Amino acid sequence: MESNTAVSALAALAQDSRLAVFRLLVQNGPEGLTAGVIGEQLGLPAPTLSFHLKTLAQAGLVSAVQEGRFVRYRAEVTAIHALVAFLTENCCGGDLNRCLPKE
Repeated sequence: MESNTAVSALAALAQDSRLAVFRLLVQNGPEGLTAGVIGEQLGLPAPTLSFHLKTLAQAGLVSAVQEGRFVRYRAEVTAIHALVAFLTENCCGGDLNRCLPKE
C-alpha cells in the first residue's frame, strides 16, 4: 500500500459517523446493507449518509452495487487488511515476540 492511500483511508475513518458506517458494514459481512438500512440503524439522514458513503468509497473502503431501486454497500475488507498490514509492516523491528503482551 502506498503512503498516500493509507492517509486517505485513515482520513476517511477519522470521523465518528464514517467510522460507525464502516464498522456496521464490516459487521454485516459480504451481504452488506442498503443505504436506507444503514441510515435507519445509525440515525443518519439520507444526504449526510450519502456524503459519508461517498467519502468512504473514494478512499476504497466501501463498494456499492446497484440492486434495482436500491444501492447495496459493502465494506472492502481487503482494503482494511492492507491498511492494517501497512501500519504494522515493521512492527517491533520484525521481531513479533517483542510485540506480544507481557504476562
